Amino acid sequence: MAETQPVSGQTPAQQRAGWVTGTLVLFCLASTIVTVIAGLVQVSFGEYSMTFLEAWRAVFNPNVIFNINTWSAFLFGTELPEMSTASIVVWELRLPRVFVGVITGSTLAVSGAIFQAVTRNELASPFVLGVSSGAGFAVLATLIVFSGLASILPLIATLGGAVAFILVYTIAWKGGTNPVRLVLAGVIVNMVFQSLQQGLFFFADDLGVVQTAVAWLTGSLTGTGWDEVKIAILPAILSCAIAIGGARQLNVLMLGERTARSLGMRVERTRFLLSVVAILAASAAIAVAGIVSFFGLVVPHIVRNTVGGDYRRLILGCLFAGPALMVVADVGARLALSGTQLPVGVVTGLVGGPYFLYLMRKQQSMGEL
Repeated sequence: MAETQPVSGQTPAQQRAGWVTGTLVLFCLASTIVTVIAGLVQVSFGEYSMTFLEAWRAVFNPNVIFNINTWSAFLFGTELPEMSTASIVVWELRLPRVFVGVITGSTLAVSGAIFQAVTRNELASPFVLGVSSGAGFAVLATLIVFSGLASILPLIATLGGAVAFILVYTIAWKGGTNPVRLVLAGVIVNMVFQSLQQGLFFFADDLGVVQTAVAWLTGSLTGTGWDEVKIAILPAILSCAIAIGGARQLNVLMLGERTARSLGMRVERTRFLLSVVAILAASAAIAVAGIVSFFGLVVPHIVRNTVGGDYRRLILGCLFAGPALMVVADVGARLALSGTQLPVGVVTGLVGGPYFLYLMRKQQSMGEL
């Protein structure tokens, strides 16, 4: 007996695959190309002088890429095999900064997209909801006061971000929440934690620590290396993988609580678990790059306007667009002023602020999705 076909003429497998569109594929491909080109530009500049061709040959050196001992040295601190000077400079000093940019861009973009779904508020982001400032306060306290705990920065940042988000939800809750109360509560919590961050500087007696903290508060990839890659890589992979798996639940949440409950979803539990994923993603980025303003707010809007609002497309698009925009912003931060490296957070703020104003002018109202 032949299998009954759906009315649309498509099998269930074809219907499930329908969210993969040509626009999404082209968008991801273009983002990948931008990331690679920006990364190659990034590794071509530095104190050690080399031509573009020399730098790019070092990047694609098969004796490095396919050498297990080399990757063991990078990721686990074993003895580094013999390498050319160009390869050492590129792989030890320059490429890790690109990798941290990729990790930071993807996790912040995914975190912002999740927060916008669980709150059904297009103004939501780790920065606006106070998660960034809460995680930032926790990391800053570790750097200045409890430096011995620096090895567990992602966990500390996650705890700080979770406390901030719980405070936001508690303040906003009044028989439920709405977009306006969530944003206002986020602004309040953000201001409180920023004040606490400033107060921590009175406890710092090391100028070097203060300079590091200031650069970190503005969001910077300067000086990042394999240690930062090792700190953030596992939380980033875990949070992004769960976000992809939870895309269908995010789509259901976007239908509203009443509709989601009618479809059998346990809304509060789902919202809480997905918020934990968003906090973990944002905290992984904050722990290694500091507070990069506007990124988690603006990138999901760019992706949504390009590939649509289906969260299966949106999360995947953020995973590709986030790294592209972050690495490009970092290249701009490094090369904009000759001899001076700007924090990448300055560039994202200068670009993200006007873009967000453009969105506000373009749309008649902003708030609940």
